[in-house]
Amino acid sequence: MDSIRKEDIIETINMLSEQRLNIRTVTLGISLLDCVTNDIDTTIELVETKLLRGAGNFVNTCKTMEKKYGVPIINKRITVTPISFLLEPLVARLGSKRATDGAIKLANSLDKCASEVGVDLIGGYSALVQKGITNGAQALIESLPEALSSTVHVCSSVAVADSKSGINVNAIINIGKVIKRLSEVTDKGFGNAKLVTLSNPPIDNPFMAGGFHGIGEEEMTINVGISGPGVIKSVVHKSRGVDMMTLAENIKKAAFKITRVGELIGRETSKSMNVKFGAVDLSLAPSPNPNESVAEIIEEMGIGSTGMHGSTAALALLTDAIKKGGVMGASSVGGLSGAFIPMSEDLGMMQAITKGSITLDKLEAMTAVCSTGIDMVAIPGDTTSDEISAIILDEMAIGVYTNKSTGVRVLPIPGQKAGEKVDFGGLFGRSQIIPVKKFAVSEFVQRGGRIPPPITSLRN
Repeated sequence: MDSIRKEDIIETINMLSEQRLNIRTVTLGISLLDCVTNDIDTTIELVETKLLRGAGNFVNTCKTMEKKYGVPIINKRITVTPISFLLEPLVARLGSKRATDGAIKLANSLDKCASEVGVDLIGGYSALVQKGITNGAQALIESLPEALSSTVHVCSSVAVADSKSGINVNAIINIGKVIKRLSEVTDKGFGNAKLVTLSNPPIDNPFMAGGFHGIGEEEMTINVGISGPGVIKSVVHKSRGVDMMTLAENIKKAAFKITRVGELIGRETSKSMNVKFGAVDLSLAPSPNPNESVAEIIEEMGIGSTGMHGSTAALALLTDAIKKGGVMGASSVGGLSGAFIPMSEDLGMMQAITKGSITLDKLEAMTAVCSTGIDMVAIPGDTTSDEISAIILDEMAIGVYTNKSTGVRVLPIPGQKAGEKVDFGGLFGRSQIIPVKKFAVSEFVQRGGRIPPPITSLRN
């Protein structure tokens, strides 16, 4: 057996204590396909029984892993089968209005289950409408303002684009209206923090709000989302003066070590619960806390303030190195796997907005090389639904034409203007409201229909 080096022990202790290494989320995925009926009360009874039975000991198991290995697990979450699938037979039997009411009732049932088992969030109040909108998906979309405003733990995602189908503009028009409505019926527009619009969504994403338990997954799985911006920042700090290739190599080595921790926690949790281990999401997940910022890593590389010229290249180097290092440290890699740059949830991004170094346009450019999109961005309350739809269209185009996952999570803040501040609290952070250009977009957006997929989609 190889001897254990004192230097390795010290390095691990420093990662946990000084560099705030943690598991950002352990997420239990549960299939609800066997809960589909044409009666909403029966469906809800089946869903509640399955969730409470399957996740009843989940949080306690995660706490046991924390104590056993000394690694903090920040969030314990659940994902479920996209709920729109459960609504299809209800629309056929009840009609769209009563099915929408049933969807809201089901959302509140999910919320109750999340509270009872003690998880932070439950994802999968979702619809997949990349190419068209079914009756069940339409009922879910119409339910979103009330469903998300009346629940605490429920998160929603709507997939409106992928590289094989193109971009569903009609769905995006609908989502623009939903986002406006949610901003009006929830405090500080916070309901939109639980709603994301997606292109090319992964089926095993452990992060919220985009996580759902995809078709083709096991009956139950454990997926893990790692976090380690502080570790990577320390590595970059120690790499001052080295060339780009060496810097990338150093980040890769650190990413490997971080991923091994995630792999260990995921496998041990799965074994303890007797469910399948799914994948490790390699994404660097920041927080509003000091030393947990992806933007600070970019600045440690030598960029004066994130958003300045060179930021996209720095983020590309970082994301690629994280993927290359992490993939060697895990038996299965999934989810988004890259680097997150959410505006309000990353302390360095918040500061970059205040300094004026980052704009919505620059953020959009940076999303072409990282693993998220325009995420947790506070925008003026007078932004119209068509302007929101146009923002979503741009980001979906990046995802479709680069064949990667992207998302939009924007929060119009009622009664507030660009430059004003908003505080969402906790891990959702705080932010300065970023300006949105006020030029005509409605004529383009309201064309509707579907933007066809790129020629590169023809791969067979």
